Parts: sequence; structure tokens; C-alpha cells
Amino acid sequence: MKKILSIVSCLILCTTIASAQVSINTLSKKEEKQGWQLLFNGKNLDGWTSVGKTTGPEKGWTIEDGILTVNKGGPQHGRDIITQKEFSEFDLYFEFRLTKAANSGLKYLFRKYEQGGWLGNEYQVLDDDFHPDAKAGRDGNRKTAALYDILPTEKKEMKATGEWNSARIVVKGSKVTHYLNGKKVVTYDRNSQTYRDAVGLSKFKDAKPLFGTVEKGHILLQDHQDEVSFRNIKIRDLSK
Repeated sequence: MKKILSIVSCLILCTTIASAQVSINTLSKKEEKQGWQLLFNGKNLDGWTSVGKTTGPEKGWTIEDGILTVNKGGPQHGRDIITQKEFSEFDLYFEFRLTKAANSGLKYLFRKYEQGGWLGNEYQVLDDDFHPDAKAGRDGNRKTAALYDILPTEKKEMKATGEWNSARIVVKGSKVTHYLNGKKVVTYDRNSQTYRDAVGLSKFKDAKPLFGTVEKGHILLQDHQDEVSFRNIKIRDLSK
């Protein structure tokens, strides 16, 4: 009897592990009907490229067991990756896992400005406890899930370093919302005076047109020379 129970338990465990693995970087039938698309297929960087180039970086990123990881150390410039496609209104979901004192980010509406170069609104991804950038900026506007250097988050719940956090960004018209682990933490209107004032106090104050008010742009994953992993990156077009 004990042997049978042991076998059954093993089968259940194997099935659970297999199910968890299958769920990574896949879409359910419901999600497909809703119009969700995978931005990362779990195997390679198809659909991604480097900033201002037609091909992706030759080094700096690794893919293993369906997980995309930016490696620690090495030259930073030219190793950010961006989607080949541009998006205007969307619902974007991704999961990230930090290492101690790590810094990264996901930028959206990323494009080349008339003045300021390549820029994009950034959902900050940071180890708030150990990275010094968490204490920079104003009122915590450089901590995880903040609109980097512009707006801080409301009260949030973040998983421990080394565990997976879920993130979501919804852009509809001029309104943008950041979520962290299922909870709304930042909401702003790109046409509001409050937003304009916050941009005026940021490092992006001299950008033209006004930072963050472009109609569309790429999605970018940032290489900040720290090890950070991503998975389940998917998007739903809300412009149709």
C-alpha cells in the first residue's frame, strides 16, 4: 500500500511540474480569443532586435528552460533589446525575477525623439532593498513599478529577491496604469498638468516632444549589467 501511495504521489508531483513548465510562455485558448500575443516565445529572440539595428545583440542575454536572462557584467551599450513591432494602446504582462542589488526595467512607447535621443516610459525593475538607485530620485520614483524618475508607486507588495513578481502595464488613450503582483500601484494621465509637472522635474524635462506623449513605440528590456530574468511576456492590442 505504501509503495502504491508513493508511486501515486510521484505521478502527481511529475504532472504538477509538467503543467507548470507547459504554462510558461504559452497562451490559453481564452487568451488567444481575447487577442493576446506572446512577445517572447521561450526559445529565442525572434521578434526582438537591438536599438537602432535590425539584429539582436550577439551576447549579454541567455535563454534557458523558457527563461530570458540578462547576464551580469560586461559592456552595457547596445545590449538592450526592443520589439520589432511598435504599439500604441495595449495591455502588457510580464514576470521578472531579481538577483541581489540588481537593476533593470521595461520601457514602453520607446522611440527616437526629435530631441533627447531614444527614450521610453519605464516600468522600473529594481532590488529596492540593496540597489542605491532606490534612495535616489524623489519620493521613491526610482523603485520597482514606479514610472522611472517621474512618479512613485502607491503602497505595494513585492516578492522576496529570487522569487517571481508579475507586472502589468495598461495604456489606453492618454491614461496609463502600472500593476505589481495584481495590484494597481501607479496611474497617470499623459495629458494632465500633474504629469507635465512631474516630467518637468525629471531627467527627461528637455525631451521634445513632451516625454511620454508619443503615439506609439517599441517595448524594451533593459540591460543594466545586472542579472535579471524575464518570462511570460505577452501583450494585447487595445487600439482596435
